Amino acid sequence: MKKKKISPSLLSANFSNIEKDIKMLEVAGVHLLHIDVMDGHFVPNITMGPFIVSAIKKVATIPLDVHLMIENPGDYTDAFIDAGADYLTIHYETSRHLHRVLQKIKSSKIKVGVSLNPHTPVSVLEDILPDLDLILIMSVNPGFGGQSFIPNTINKLKKLKKLLKDNNAEHIEVEVDGGIKLENIKTVSEAGCDIFVSGSGILKTKKPQDTIQKMMKLIG
Repeated sequence: MKKKKISPSLLSANFSNIEKDIKMLEVAGVHLLHIDVMDGHFVPNITMGPFIVSAIKKVATIPLDVHLMIENPGDYTDAFIDAGADYLTIHYETSRHLHRVLQKIKSSKIKVGVSLNPHTPVSVLEDILPDLDLILIMSVNPGFGGQSFIPNTINKLKKLKKLLKDNNAEHIEVEVDGGIKLENIKTVSEAGCDIFVSGSGILKTKKPQDTIQKMMKLIG
């Protein structure tokens, strides 16, 4: 049985002292650190590049879960792998030659993932399941933190769970990103999520460490 994991999004961290937030999250027992990379083209925002990922890698002691929300991700995978990504996820919607990019990432011996926007059906993944370690379901439209969870994500997770079972691919980890909070994390877990990305749902609460402990109890 796959272990359930919490992956706080550093998009909501205090960038004037991000090392302090990282250490606080690690002490609280989170499993991964989620890094949202945005290019201002695929999504309407610009965030972190390889240089920032490299800086985070120097202070973090847990794996980096790097999510590329960028056009032409194949041109940049080497830079993020070299910067220290442990998981590297690209969007289905951005890759004309998706299999080629996945194989390139996989050859580096790190975990490779594909992300789907809210409008993209899980059926598009069937032919690339053998190449995946992770599937990331966006439960908001990508680009900004603090958005509300899209309710239809629950149905999408159930369809994905069936797809994985039918293709003997239940070893693939399922991640959900967007609007994950204490109020909905149990429902998302029961629908088939393994890795929970939460930015403002953790880091914008009064006591983030307490929030993390409560989330861990809810997901078992």
